[in-house]
Amino acid sequence: MATFLLEVGTEELPANFVSEAIAQWKTKIPADLEAAFLQPDSIEYYGTPRRLALLINGLPERQLDREEEAKGPPAKAAFKDGKPTKAATGFAASRGVSVEDLEIRDTGKGEFIFVQQKIPGRPTADILQEKVLDWITGLEGNRFMRWGDGDLRFPRPIRWLVTLLDDKLLPITLKNGSEEFESDRTSYGHRVLHPDPVSFKTAQDYVAILKKAYVSVDPADRKQTILKQVEKVASSVKGSAIIRDGLLAEIVDLVEWPTAIIGKFDAEFLELPSQVTITEMESHQRYFPLRPSPNSDDLLPYFITVSNGDPAKSEVITRGNERVIRARLADGKFFYDADRKKPLEDYVPQLETVTFEASLGSVLDKVNRVVSITERLSEQLDLSPEQTQQAARAAKLCKADLVTQMVGEFPELQGYIGQKYAAVHEPQAVADAIYEHYLPKGAGDDLPQSTLGQVVGIADRLDTLVSIFSIGKLPKGSSDPFALRRAANAIVSIVWDAELALNLRTLLAQIIRDLADQRPDVDDHLLTQQLSEFFSQRVRTLLQDGQNVDYDLVNAVFGEDVDYQTRALTDLLDVRDRAQFLQTIRSNGRLAKVYETVNRAAKLATKGSLDTETLDPTGLIDPKLFEESSEKAFYESLQKLLPQTQAAQTERNYNKLLTGLEQIAPTVADFFDGPDSVLVMAEDTSVRQNRLNLLSLLRNHARVLADFGEIVKS
Repeated sequence: MATFLLEVGTEELPANFVSEAIAQWKTKIPADLEAAFLQPDSIEYYGTPRRLALLINGLPERQLDREEEAKGPPAKAAFKDGKPTKAATGFAASRGVSVEDLEIRDTGKGEFIFVQQKIPGRPTADILQEKVLDWITGLEGNRFMRWGDGDLRFPRPIRWLVTLLDDKLLPITLKNGSEEFESDRTSYGHRVLHPDPVSFKTAQDYVAILKKAYVSVDPADRKQTILKQVEKVASSVKGSAIIRDGLLAEIVDLVEWPTAIIGKFDAEFLELPSQVTITEMESHQRYFPLRPSPNSDDLLPYFITVSNGDPAKSEVITRGNERVIRARLADGKFFYDADRKKPLEDYVPQLETVTFEASLGSVLDKVNRVVSITERLSEQLDLSPEQTQQAARAAKLCKADLVTQMVGEFPELQGYIGQKYAAVHEPQAVADAIYEHYLPKGAGDDLPQSTLGQVVGIADRLDTLVSIFSIGKLPKGSSDPFALRRAANAIVSIVWDAELALNLRTLLAQIIRDLADQRPDVDDHLLTQQLSEFFSQRVRTLLQDGQNVDYDLVNAVFGEDVDYQTRALTDLLDVRDRAQFLQTIRSNGRLAKVYETVNRAAKLATKGSLDTETLDPTGLIDPKLFEESSEKAFYESLQKLLPQTQAAQTERNYNKLLTGLEQIAPTVADFFDGPDSVLVMAEDTSVRQNRLNLLSLLRNHARVLADFGEIVKS
């Protein structure tokens, strides 16, 4: 069994491309090898700022011989009067066989010609030579470049290529215009610590040889080295490093031989809001900030950077980094002090100079709409007068920090800076809402915990959704430049998390009507329909992906008709509770006990004329038309079921409804199949309608929970 080494040497790659390329290879290369009938023992993937590499271990010398069967054209088209036609000779030629090797078989769908071939296995080396260039040039990513006079595209210029199969060179030529790269055994070590070339005798030497040349090729090894070094260095000042996964992953792909070193900055900069200092360090300098302890909100006047240089020059590197961070923090302090010379409210008029969207006006226009929506939300949620006033105040100020110098320099601090600046002159609840209204910023992020933050956050996103939809810029496929799916997901998630009694349907109608009053071009009916469908789809997705509800149960709470969609958007808490309840009773077996009964009744009920809303059998069912005792029992059971269903409607107590359905199930079974069973579709139209009404009422009671016709029998 052999080992194949591929190394693509480059100029320094963008950090994010290293992990992206490895991820692409992990998908593509095993699939390519399987398609080529090669099954290696393992594949190891490596990457550093200057190389992408892989080792394929346990490759056979050649493919196994195999037999393949190929189906050709119909026999009547392949042979005429016993003689082969062009269809037969062409098929034989395409398979590299003679016409005599063809055979005719009956497939059950007619006679076709077949050929059975023995395919000799090809040498593994030949297959690899065919695949390697595609593995390199098939990588995808952003900001690819061309260099020289060729058309080859890659994130950075390729400088060397290594291809070894055990100890043998596997010749590969990579062309780029007039420039050609011939693969060989030569690679390069660390740019500073070992700038000389290195050579591999065998593919198996790869990791060890480069380690001696101060290159750690395995990203996982570099990550563990960095974590251990950072922990050790942090302990030297009795600190705990703040290590974000994203920053750590980036640093791993920025270094080949990591050395963690600690630096210090002036304690006066600790007066800055901690997130400003952290942002300076993380986003701009790729430093790890330090806290006194993992649970502390305070910072220490230290930072840790991971160097890719000479460890012997750590002191020089540290001094250089200290000069840089001192200048960055001095800028931050200047912005912070200058911004706070006037209250946050004074920045609001400047929002007129910032465009929200070309055809929708400025950010100030948006803020005014958000204030209006916030007031409607406050009224619907029955907030106190003080909360209503504070929510409107937070809405007015929620975007003001966009025109501050600090956010101009650090856009990622929007909301946080608004909170800090507002806290000087505004109630803390207003300041906190300014920060929280941006939450969640992405999947898995924290949700706003204050009522004001929830209300302003929902209002802001609803304005974005309605406004952008109104100009026809709906998400298409994977394209969603305004993050409208994320906005809708956030609204639903906030409502569910905070248990807000929000009537989204009514609120959307109000917002759309307000917009239509201002803009004659808005088709309020179409806009309402589009947004209702959009939100319904987001709720469906969140129930399946976020709440782990089976797809058919999600379909059941939305049903086939628009009434269910209307109900879902009228009460988002109810649609969640019903879906979760259905999932629970499927798991514990209670759903199966009522499924057959309800479904059978619902199918027959379609032959009747009763609407889907009526629940009370009184006056609708005529006991004088009963011919069997099972009909009377059914009627009496429906009367007992009524208060249980009404409790489900008013209290969302679906357990009572389910208990009622469980109790009525044996009675309905007797109605269908018991000793006193009846023929529903009786000849007498009055009797038939009476029986169909019984079934329709049962269907209607079950519909309060879900459309059972959408549930797949399990």
